[in-house]
Amino acid sequence: MRVWINGQVLSDPTAPAVPVTDHGLTVGDAVFEAVKVVDGQPFALRRHLDRLARSAGGLGLAGLDLDDVRRGVAAVLDGDPLPLGRLRITVTGGNAPLGSGRGEDPLTVIVVAAPMPPAPETTAVITVPWPRNERGALAGLKTTSYAENVVALAAAREKGASEAVFGNLAGNLCEGTGTNVFYVVDGEVRTPTLASGCLAGVTRALVLEWFGAKEVDEPTAVAAAADEVFLVSTTRDVQGVHRWDDRELPAPGPVTQQAAAAWREREAELLGLDR
Repeated sequence: MRVWINGQVLSDPTAPAVPVTDHGLTVGDAVFEAVKVVDGQPFALRRHLDRLARSAGGLGLAGLDLDDVRRGVAAVLDGDPLPLGRLRITVTGGNAPLGSGRGEDPLTVIVVAAPMPPAPETTAVITVPWPRNERGALAGLKTTSYAENVVALAAAREKGASEAVFGNLAGNLCEGTGTNVFYVVDGEVRTPTLASGCLAGVTRALVLEWFGAKEVDEPTAVAAAADEVFLVSTTRDVQGVHRWDDRELPAPGPVTQQAAAAWREREAELLGLDR
């Protein structure tokens, strides 16, 4: 693992580096991105940094310098190339008084690079009873306020699944804890609209561009009964779902395989620090 914080690469990546009064630690006042690394090169970095800036703006974190973040990315990728890994870019509100109010100190910017194992070809998911709030202040923002996801993912793992799927307050399908959901009904590929409250996933957008799908908001039960289901994310790419709750599905199904093939054909186009 390699770690860069506020312009410096740490000689010991496990050493203490963030004060206990950092607002990201005390109240989760932070945004982040996870970026795939292939043969030492980041994937779709420009898109991830654009979303990082949108999330920071939505949270009211002022003063983010994306060129500075790029320098951090280059610094942690310098050296032996990672065959497969991920970057974790985190921007917090910086040092602040204890409590919800922000301080006057600059933002804390952290970039970490670490190896990542390849995702299995298929996985199992469960539906959780807690809805996403598509009208909430954080809807669509990639923040570190992830405790809801931690609880949901723990419930999934208790049932032998690797992902938990949320509906929203309208009763429609929203997203997984760290994935966007695609499903196939009568040969048509569908995925929730951004109005559902789901994150505007970088992988989601690329699957829509490179493979195609209909964006539609409909009850979670429609997706759970679909002919095929697949998840997409930075760490999973396109991953088939072989079980949703107690229902077994063929996976990867033919449409899922086509989506995965389209992904593999195009992925190299977006590798590099300037892509």
